[in-house]
Amino acid sequence: MRIEHVAMYVNDMERARDFFVKYFKADASEKYHNFKSGFSSYFLTFDDGARLEIMQRPKMEDDPKGTYRTGYHHIAIEVGDRKDVDDMVKRLQDDGYRIVSGARATGDGYYIGIVADEEGNEVELKAYGTF
Repeated sequence: MRIEHVAMYVNDMERARDFFVKYFKADASEKYHNFKSGFSSYFLTFDDGARLEIMQRPKMEDDPKGTYRTGYHHIAIEVGDRKDVDDMVKRLQDDGYRIVSGARATGDGYYIGIVADEEGNEVELKAYGTF
């Protein structure tokens, strides 16, 4: 078995789509829109075949996203080696994104940085392998 895709609701689908396309080279599907329900979505496909569905519909709830909460917490994307993580953190910071955690080695052997997208959703930038 494998996870086929992960989905999340966003307020601005085009901005979310552009974020993942620009920084993570995702390939975006054509926009799906159900005129009856008002539901819309894009499927974003990454180099390794992983897929993220970003969705929107009328009258969504948008509670504040606390750091420590149940449910979805972050998406982790391998971006290359340690230098690639460092470069990506700097690029996103220079582009005005909030850096949740600068590039660093973790206690369990990973090298990561964490950024929040425009809506506060966290993306973990991870180096390949463990260190």
